[in-house]
Amino acid sequence: MKMKRWLPLLLAAVMVFGLLAGCGSKTSDAMTNGMVVEDMEMGGDFLYESSSTADSAGTITSDGTLSDQKLIKTVELRAETEDLDALLAQLAGHITTLGGYTEYQNVYNGSAYAARRYRSAEMTIRVPAEKLSEFLLQVEGASNVISKTESIDDVTLQYVDTQSRMEALRAEQDRLLELMDQAGTMSDLLEIEARLTEVRYELESVTSQLRVLENLVSYATIELYVDEVEVYTEVEEQTVWQRIGAGFTGNLRDIGDGLTDLFVWVVTYSPQLLLIAAVITVIVALCRRSIKKRKNRTPPAQA
Repeated sequence: MKMKRWLPLLLAAVMVFGLLAGCGSKTSDAMTNGMVVEDMEMGGDFLYESSSTADSAGTITSDGTLSDQKLIKTVELRAETEDLDALLAQLAGHITTLGGYTEYQNVYNGSAYAARRYRSAEMTIRVPAEKLSEFLLQVEGASNVISKTESIDDVTLQYVDTQSRMEALRAEQDRLLELMDQAGTMSDLLEIEARLTEVRYELESVTSQLRVLENLVSYATIELYVDEVEVYTEVEEQTVWQRIGAGFTGNLRDIGDGLTDLFVWVVTYSPQLLLIAAVITVIVALCRRSIKKRKNRTPPAQA
């Protein structure tokens, strides 16, 4: 009976302990981050002398940043190539060498009825974050990059909060397991097991969130869009005469492609065109014959 009377209080104490553990970790991290920010704003030699106060958030490097900041790096590239197959094979080799992988790839082979197949590829590439610059240099060396957009998402606080929550749940799980050994009645045991099930479910969810963050931080994401072209797009500013020459050449090329497309279309659909021409010829011949018969039946006008 005594155990049953004190069980609710013990469960409440365990839950309060878990909350205090999580809040304590967050408060400690927040205080540490605040001290680091204040030190960085003050500048000077004190910035490096106070780095020991940032143990939970990481050490400060020579450029004033935290060594273990959790940064998600994303890059969007648009590039051109004269040989799409060769470029894709080359990129696949670079990705494997750097320890990355291709998360998504789609290759469009264009229309077979056009003067030239305008092929393209769309890829989502993941490479180790520390190898991102090396991979970008390889892409720029193998293709004509016409645009590049880089973004960095700092998830340090989110990572620390998730990690603190996971530690608090583990501590609560250990306390509940200890209480299970002390349960005196079946109802007490069922009540503890119910709470233990909830804690384990939350722990699995938080652990999964932490793994996702770790993957996003460890591997940078590159969204790559590649077009196969005959002539590269000029990325540098052109003079007036260069713009005129490029425009004139481009128009001549468009006219040639248009005439080629027309020839291909006519030859491709020639059976249908010949059938339509034959039907029209028969209809015209029948109409002429009918008109001629009507003229022959009409009596000549009397004078």
